[in-house]
Amino acid sequence: MEDPPDFDAFVRTRTPALLRSAYLLTGDQHLAEDLVQSALGQTHRAWRRLYVAGGAEAYTRKTMYHLQVSRWRRRRIVESFAGDVPDRPGAQSDHAEHTVLRLSLLSALSRLTAKQRAVIVLRFFDDMTEVQAAETLGVSVGTVKSQTAKALERLRILAPELSGVSVIGDAR
Repeated sequence: MEDPPDFDAFVRTRTPALLRSAYLLTGDQHLAEDLVQSALGQTHRAWRRLYVAGGAEAYTRKTMYHLQVSRWRRRRIVESFAGDVPDRPGAQSDHAEHTVLRLSLLSALSRLTAKQRAVIVLRFFDDMTEVQAAETLGVSVGTVKSQTAKALERLRILAPELSGVSVIGDAR
C-alpha cells in the first residue's frame, strides 16, 4: 500500500515542533519521542481524511495530548527532568543566563500537576486559546481558566526568577 500524499513531508517539517511540545509535556526526551511517534502513527491512519480536510497538525497535537493524559492516568510515578531541552535546529549555543532560565522553567514545570502542566503547555507554548485548550483536553473553559490561574500562581512561587522574562523567537 502506498503512503498517502505529503505525509512524509508533514512528518519532516512538523516533527521538531511536535517534539518540543511533547518534551514539555513529558519532561523526558525519550518519552517525548515515543509520544510523537504514537501520535504520528494515529495521524497516518487518518491521513487521507486529514489531507482532504486539512488540520493534520491540530489532529496530531490533540492526539498527543490525549495520549499523554492517558499515560498520566495509568502511571503514578514521580518523574524528574533528567535531560536538557532539545535545541532548535540551527540555533547557536545557549548563553549561561538563558540556560539557567530554561532549567528553572523545566524544574518548575515538573512540580506542577499534570493538568496544570498540560494547560500551561497548550496555552503558552502552543499558543492555543482557552477554548482550543479546553477542546483539546476535553474539559470546560472554566477548568482551563482555573488550572491556568493556579499553575501561574504556583510558577510565581516556584520560580520567581522567571518573573518578567520575555522570550523572543518562534516557538514552532
